[in-house]
Amino acid sequence: MIRPAGRPFAAGVVVAAVLLVAVVSCRTVAPDDGDSPRSAAASSSFMVVQMNLCLSGLAGCFDATGYPDILGDAARRIQAAGPNVVTVNEACRRDAIRIARRTDYDVHFAPVRYAGAPLPCVDPGGRGLFGLAVLTRRPIVRSESKAFVAQAELEERRWLCVSTDDGVDVCTAHLENPDSSRADAANDAQCAELRRVLTRRASRLVLFGGDLNRRRSCAPLGSWSRTDATSDRLPGVQHVYGSPAFEDPVARVRPWRFSDHDLLLVSAEVVSRTP
Repeated sequence: MIRPAGRPFAAGVVVAAVLLVAVVSCRTVAPDDGDSPRSAAASSSFMVVQMNLCLSGLAGCFDATGYPDILGDAARRIQAAGPNVVTVNEACRRDAIRIARRTDYDVHFAPVRYAGAPLPCVDPGGRGLFGLAVLTRRPIVRSESKAFVAQAELEERRWLCVSTDDGVDVCTAHLENPDSSRADAANDAQCAELRRVLTRRASRLVLFGGDLNRRRSCAPLGSWSRTDATSDRLPGVQHVYGSPAFEDPVARVRPWRFSDHDLLLVSAEVVSRTP
């Protein structure tokens, strides 16, 4: 949620950090048929990192980013982890592109409207519109993004999914901050809609990372769920989900002074399949 700088920042608002899926072992890629996960690599290890950047320039957490210091540190974290995918909440279009260029990732950005109109990032300006982003080591071949049906406040809430050329779908979302009964109901409705969005992609390899402003899971039936529950700041509200083909997920939390949320990293193994 966008809150004017100088006002207390609500504990439920999460600076999305995001989802990174990294292949750290050798992988064999087959053409994607669009219907099944058979194109994913056999015996591949993945690492997922979830970040919330808090870069609108309007939220109370923006001062902590030390802009532009946060951009350099985010790029260094990505390069050090060597992930395959990064999902980012509370980003600005040109900032997301800068991080992607520094790390040699592909990127797709989805703007989020505020009070019915696009929201340019400020302080400084010239950074593009505010929204969500996904960065991927593999090329992005398709994307889809829609606003949730239920909305409670001025900041639009939406989801974003991309498909990479090796048959993996990666999604992110930033749900309503439940600081009122109306917003709490909207958060529950958005959670239910997100579950349906991810369920519709169940025939593929699916990973999700986002700041959901809630501790209860929105993962589809059969998928695993991990959170930043061990964080010292706003624990349990950043989530990573994976479809059953991703096995043995292990979550780690890394302190991050540039945001009001720490980094969530999840490692998993993908089930071996014959292409």
